[in-house]
Order: sequence, then structure tokens, then C-alpha cells
Amino acid sequence: MLTANNTDRKSWLEIESNSDFPIQNIPFGVFMAHDDHITIGTRLGDWAVDLNVLHQLGYFEGITLPEDVFLQDTLNDFITLGRPICRQVRNRIADIFDAENDQLKNNQEHRNEVLFKVDEIQVLMPVFVQDYTDFYSSREHAENVGTMFRGKENALMPNWLHLPVGYHGRSSSIVVSGENIHRPKGQTMPEGADKPVFGPSKLMDFELEMAFITTDGKHLGESISTDEAEEYIFGMVIFNDWSARDLQKWEYVPLGPFLGKNFGSSISPWVVTLDALEPFRTEAPKQNPEPLPYLKCANNTAYDINLEVYIQPEGGEETRVSESNHKYLYWTMVQQLAHHTVNGCNINAGDMMASGTISGPERENYGSMLELSWRGSNPLKLKDGSERKFLLDGDTVIMRAFGQKDGLRLGFGEVRSKVLPAKD
Repeated sequence: MLTANNTDRKSWLEIESNSDFPIQNIPFGVFMAHDDHITIGTRLGDWAVDLNVLHQLGYFEGITLPEDVFLQDTLNDFITLGRPICRQVRNRIADIFDAENDQLKNNQEHRNEVLFKVDEIQVLMPVFVQDYTDFYSSREHAENVGTMFRGKENALMPNWLHLPVGYHGRSSSIVVSGENIHRPKGQTMPEGADKPVFGPSKLMDFELEMAFITTDGKHLGESISTDEAEEYIFGMVIFNDWSARDLQKWEYVPLGPFLGKNFGSSISPWVVTLDALEPFRTEAPKQNPEPLPYLKCANNTAYDINLEVYIQPEGGEETRVSESNHKYLYWTMVQQLAHHTVNGCNINAGDMMASGTISGPERENYGSMLELSWRGSNPLKLKDGSERKFLLDGDTVIMRAFGQKDGLRLGFGEVRSKVLPAKD
């Protein structure tokens, strides 16, 4: 059924060999073209494809689609159709742009209506996020942070190896790549002080995460099992969950993060489907102790997705500061979704569930400045010679993600945002 994944396919569009968006990818997103019309689209190489125009021109004939499904400003209605329909659409797009198919290739009038260079469009938020949950599913990250604050012997809390820890975050402040983030303000407790002070955060941080986007779920009161979970996951994006460590440290007991987290999270604009990621399945980490029955998986797989973080100072060049991988996550996406709904919590199309910071076993695999600089005791050096304990105003954080296997490279593009000074 996944004919779009055929590695022998070539496109009649010119696509560079190292592109994140070969014909085997076909992600979904929303963009605005130069004439200010908003449409749902996909991306192949450096081309954006207007799916609404393709639909109106009859290229999706035979697939049951509402007339205006692509004439929307979010993917939510399309996602609601379910994975089988989305799979048919993705397969059809692969056929349309296959090198052996001349239908659109030889119709210059249609091509002029359908194709846009990506540097001529504005990408928009791909989904309306009604609800957002942030997990804490990387063992290496949890142990690093726990060691810093509680010591190595008490690094993991007693529940951590038994369930995917998570909390409900703020969906309204999730923004798409390119939208910059102001340094947040709030209360902090200076070292040695006897009362808090108010002002801009001094310990601004990024968190390297991935997020999955759900389809419509079951009714309130019903749960989704690990065996069913993948059918309720539409796709994934890169997720930078900005964090103000000093605000967070003072406020998080007893109810968890608040102002230190809810000021902003940034995502990549193109949603890569689970179908496209099928070639990059790999073995998930061994879980010990064995999880409770509702968290067991017949096929508990992870995804071999390379993750990179770069910092670019104002007027300077990028320095790669982290290399991690989605496969390091101890708790997998299907376990996260099964746990999230086991109590009967319902989900909606477009809900976003982030992984939590993804760190690996070595320092270069750490997914936050908190870990990379070890609370500021071991600063990072950038290419321009400057050092960073945490992020400075003017720093741009770029995250990239891609899988690479057997000659196939497939990726997510990037999420890029600059840290702006706190507002007055």
C-alpha cells in the first residue's frame, strides 16, 4: 500500500540528492503564495505543490475527498479523514510526479498553477493545535537533569521507569519556524537570596524534541492500545520547546513547569507522515523493569532519525552544538499515546505530543544547553570564539532532522528561531 515509498522512484522535478524532500517523502503543510492565497500543500525538493489546485484540476479523481479539503488554513480537516485516505493521497502525489508520468509534466499551464519555488512562499502553522502534551521520555536526559539537582543516586524519580511522564502544556504559544521568540520574564530566586525577584530570564535554553500529531481519537472514556496507536498518529515535526531554566527552577514545585515553559515552542512547517518514516524503523531501547501490560508492545519500534542543533550568533555563522537521535527515546510514541489515553482521555485531530528533550549517551548527544554546559560549569565554544552557558539575545537556534539508510535520505527541513530581548 505504501507505493510512495518505492526507493526506485525518480521524479521529473529536479531534486538534489541530499534534499530532505525526495519523492519518497511527500510531507504535508500549509503555505501562502505570492498572490496571498492560502493552501494545503506538499514539498518536493525546492518546490512547493498546491494540493488544492491539483484537486480542482482532477488529479485526485477516484479518491473520496471533500471539495474544499485542501482549501483550508490548517491540515486538521484533512487529518480527520484518517490515515487510509491520507495514504491514498500521498501515493497519488508520488504517481503524479513520477518520472514515468507525463500527465502534469507535459502540461505547462497546469504546472504554472501547481508549482511554487519554496523561497517564494510563506510557510504557516500546519495544524490548529487544540491540545498539547509534553512528555519526558529520554532516559539520558532525565538522568542528567536528575543528577544535577538530586545527585546520581536519586537521578530518576521512582515512577520514571514505570510510565511515560508528561504534562499538559500551552498550545496557544506553539509557533512555526521563522517566528522569533522574546526572552520571557518572571520570578526567579537568586542564589543566597531570601526572596524572589522579577525580571527577564537569564538562563534561556532550547530543548531538542520531536512531536507527533494525532488524528481523531476515540470517544471520551475509551482508550487507545499500543497495538492501535500508530493508526492514530498522522505524522511528526521537529519541536524546539524553549525553556527558561531559572524561572522553571523556582516555580515547578509542586505542580510543574509554568511560565518557564509556556512562553513559546517552535515547530518545523512540514509534517512528515509515519508512512514516509517506515524505512527508518529500528529497535527501541530495552526496557527494564518490564512495563505494565497496557504499555507492552508487540512491535515496540523507534525511528532512526538524526537530530542536530546549531547556534548562530548575531551576524555570525552556525556552530553545531548537538547531535542526537530519535531512537534514544526510552518511551516510544505508541507507549506515550497509550498511556495518555488509558484513563479515557480523548484526543483530536491536530493534537500535538512532544517527546521531551532527546539526549543520548555522550555529551555531544545532549539536547539542551542545561546539559551541554552542565548548568553553566562547562561553556560551549562557538566558531567565532565566543562562549555560551545559555542562550544570548540575538542567538538563532536551528534544529534539523533526517533519516538516512540504503541511499535514501529523507528529512524534516529545519526549525529556526531567534532569541529576541525581553519586551518592556
